[in-house]
Amino acid sequence: MLFDFQAFVAELREKEDKKQIIEKYEKLFWEIEWSIQDQAWYTEYLSLFPVLDYITPEELKDDFDRELLQRLVVGSFSSDYEIKDEKSKGWKELYIAVKSWDQSVVKTVSELWSFQVLRLYEIYVEEQMNLHALKAEDENEKNAIDQERSMRINRWKAVLDTIDREVLSKDAKKEQENKLWDLMWKL
Repeated sequence: MLFDFQAFVAELREKEDKKQIIEKYEKLFWEIEWSIQDQAWYTEYLSLFPVLDYITPEELKDDFDRELLQRLVVGSFSSDYEIKDEKSKGWKELYIAVKSWDQSVVKTVSELWSFQVLRLYEIYVEEQMNLHALKAEDENEKNAIDQERSMRINRWKAVLDTIDREVLSKDAKKEQENKLWDLMWKL
């Protein structure tokens, strides 16, 4: 697998500017010994996002956990996303939008290189750990984070509820045009 959670935690422990993330998290909760799916921020938040299939880079399709990446992307407070049904191509594309100062970068997951996918895991996991620690430290922050999380879960569910409607609407319109065309020919 491209992203190894335990190796990432060990790497953070070694970095002078990052080790406080792990130290704070473990002080507030428990020592990180298990998988990412056993972490409180995953079970309480990211696991609530239903997943759908989307296209990934062909050469990486078996190298990373696409469900985890999707949950990290749609659960992130630091980036935005869009899912588009590429019916002509037969798949869905996951777009990720990141803003930094006055620049905005939009990429599809399918066009990312392995080092970019790995970096996304690192950024998003670090974000989730920091947010979960912040929730435990401050009641006002907890309320704000919980509210944002709830909004993101509801937004994702709305996206999933409506993603096929656009396709169905286009299909119905095309069928209606065909029927109208047939009627015109009969006149």
